[in-house]
Amino acid sequence: MQQSAPTSKAATDAMTAALSETKDQPGVTFRALETVAQAVLGVRLFTIMELDRERGFARRSYSNMDDAYPVSGEKPIEPNGWLDQIERQEMFVANSIDDIAHVFGDHALIQSLGCESCINIPIHIFGQVRGTINCLNTAGYFTPARLQAAQALIAPGKAAFLLSHFLRHEPSVTASNLSS
Repeated sequence: MQQSAPTSKAATDAMTAALSETKDQPGVTFRALETVAQAVLGVRLFTIMELDRERGFARRSYSNMDDAYPVSGEKPIEPNGWLDQIERQEMFVANSIDDIAHVFGDHALIQSLGCESCINIPIHIFGQVRGTINCLNTAGYFTPARLQAAQALIAPGKAAFLLSHFLRHEPSVTASNLSS
């Protein structure tokens, strides 16, 4: 069930504080990004997918519904219209379960969670789309005004993805030596 959304300032403050945390990273930063999404959009289902181009897989790095969409779930990156749109750094928008069903095979699960619309916000860093921030809600939820508001997720999303990338590619970095 959707909780009351925090204010934008409180969400921004939570994101700033999360980026300074030394424990449970990048999870604490991804949770703060969800707080920002709640403040600017309101979401029922919130996930983060990171693209592992070397292996050819997309990996779920965060989910606010871990039972239905567990963290570390993976699926092959498949060339299709959705990926082409994301690669052009264009937000993917589906405002009905039929629109979702055209692209995502798990549309029945999505609908069972009370979600019938989604936006996938591409995060572009170092010349490539590194993944997407995925926000889902009821049918018709993502109005033009909400799509404009969703732009506010890009900068904090980039910070979260950069942190995750850094931690994955710097094996010597641990929670104990981050605070030094």
